[in-house]
Amino acid sequence: MHTVAVIAFEGISPFHLSVPCIVFGDDLDRLGVPRYRLLICGEKPGLISTMSGFRIEVEHNLSVLEQADTVIMPAWRDPAERAPQALLDALRCASARGARIAGLCLGTFVVAEAGLLDGRTAATHWAWADDFAQRYPRVRLDRDSLYIDDGAILTSAGTAAALDCCLHLVRRDHGAEVANRVARRMVVAPHRHGGQAQYIEHPLPQADGADRLGMTLDWAIAHLSEPLTLDTLAEKAGMSRRNFTRRFKEKTGTTVTQWVLNHRLTAARRLLETTDKGVDLVAELVGFGSAVSLRQHFTQALAVSPSAYRKQFGTAVPRHTVR
Repeated sequence: MHTVAVIAFEGISPFHLSVPCIVFGDDLDRLGVPRYRLLICGEKPGLISTMSGFRIEVEHNLSVLEQADTVIMPAWRDPAERAPQALLDALRCASARGARIAGLCLGTFVVAEAGLLDGRTAATHWAWADDFAQRYPRVRLDRDSLYIDDGAILTSAGTAAALDCCLHLVRRDHGAEVANRVARRMVVAPHRHGGQAQYIEHPLPQADGADRLGMTLDWAIAHLSEPLTLDTLAEKAGMSRRNFTRRFKEKTGTTVTQWVLNHRLTAARRLLETTDKGVDLVAELVGFGSAVSLRQHFTQALAVSPSAYRKQFGTAVPRHTVR
């Protein structure tokens, strides 16, 4: 059983604490996979205050991090305040032992203070990005991404992005189908594309009573097998190439090429998990054109080949061989 330890502390946000608890506390047995063992820990057991005015009881101290496969550091109460030395030491020990560490929102500050992000790329809430960059110059700050998966260390942006990051961990452990069903149970999007820019900027005005850009993106997702070039999408939206590029970047926080690639990879993963279609056909259906192109992009993005991914996460019933 995979053990997830979530760190609680005086003045914690109940919502930020609840995000990993809801995701990793889900009854995964109903989906046919082992559920997580969830432990809430702090510097010492007992009642702690929250920023919302009520108290919660923490059952375990930081020693349970020695048992954890994944350690979650929720949003820290004040990025200007250094975390206690005992907490920093416990995170370092857990990481050295091989535990997966996730710093959610302002929890990234604590993970960085522990020295675990030096030389790595990390995300945090956009409102504190300048403070983070100034304080931790050895960390490569990605100001746009909703979350960063750097292997054994993961970091996320603001509140909703913490949920994205936790669902991503479930996706890593059990595949997209399980993560999608957990997300549906929570009535949230299983995977959001784009970056923080779409939340920093003001919402785009709708044109002629309808969001032509949004309708074009919906159309593109439904037609991944077709050539989806910048010119094609701009024409579909009835915009100039320049105007479409500007508005697309504002809405998604990424480029057309990367956005299309992300959706094609997501579609490919779902087909590999839920069908027994050959890799050549999967490549054709999601718009990669050839199995070679699919393997190249898939391996680059996920560090595993499509075939190996299917062996690990595939749920389709194998076809009977006709002799």
